[in-house]
Amino acid sequence: MSTVPADPAESELIARLASARERLLEELSKTIVGQRTALEQVILAVLCRGHVLLEGVPGLAKTVLVQSLGRCLDCSSGRVSFTPDLVPSDITGADIIQEDPETGRRQFEFLPGPIFANLVLADEINRCPPKTQAALLEAMQERRVTVRGRGYELPDPFVVLATQNPIEQEGTYPLPEAQLDRFFFLVRLGYPGRDEEIEVLRRTTTGVNAVLKRVLSAREVVQLQDLVRSVPAPDPVLAYAADLARATRPADGHPEARRWLSWGAGPRGAQVLVLAAKARALLSGRFHASCDDVAAIVLPALRHRIVPSFAAQAEGLDADAVLGRIVPEVKRP
Repeated sequence: MSTVPADPAESELIARLASARERLLEELSKTIVGQRTALEQVILAVLCRGHVLLEGVPGLAKTVLVQSLGRCLDCSSGRVSFTPDLVPSDITGADIIQEDPETGRRQFEFLPGPIFANLVLADEINRCPPKTQAALLEAMQERRVTVRGRGYELPDPFVVLATQNPIEQEGTYPLPEAQLDRFFFLVRLGYPGRDEEIEVLRRTTTGVNAVLKRVLSAREVVQLQDLVRSVPAPDPVLAYAADLARATRPADGHPEARRWLSWGAGPRGAQVLVLAAKARALLSGRFHASCDDVAAIVLPALRHRIVPSFAAQAEGLDADAVLGRIVPEVKRP
């Protein structure tokens, strides 16, 4: 197995990415205090062309994260604030009637919606009805929208970062498990530490705005997304990813899964583990994925693909806690 790409241009691109990683995190830290793990996970998902579900209480800089990432990657950004009265055309766009001032002839003209951007923030996705959720998720999957029978391609790169508030559930429409599976990662943002919170106050209560520099271009992001799939993953890495996903299935998995889970991760979960491991290797300057890379991203990759049982809920065990019991028991090939 080759541990270096055959194309010298690809080697140069990997070296550029490895050096850009710290610069990217440094630039993002100008507007986001802490949350380094969450930032790294979002960057991994972007490199894998994966969509992200950001979960956290209000005020944890989820919106700022998307806007700042767009500036650092020279990508356009859009925002959709989800409300109960939102309809699919508010997201995808719609045909409107325009009149030619010279001829007076009327014709339909497509007006693109906010989804036509490189990075799209879907704010509080669980506040809109299932029909509108489905329209967004279809666009995420197909990377195109269809209006009145005509298809429109979405820009490249195209990544949706959706947010949901885990606390306030009144008047919300929780995403079904099958739709949650469409998200590459579920990234959780926690409260900042005391020193970090003081720093947040210091930065946000003055009139000084941080100036972010471009680290990578949108074209380079697309090149890196194409490069991720060419990173070698040896058979032991593939076997470890498959074993982790299978261990979460109550029917044929680990004893802890039979006890604490009602439903486990499907094959897409294993695919995400392998792809994210490849991207993590590139960010580290390596052209081969390892079992360590897989183990490092188990939580964001699988936490939304498993369903804790009533017994787990009664014991106060969430998805992360159950995975914490299962993953250490899965032997690495």
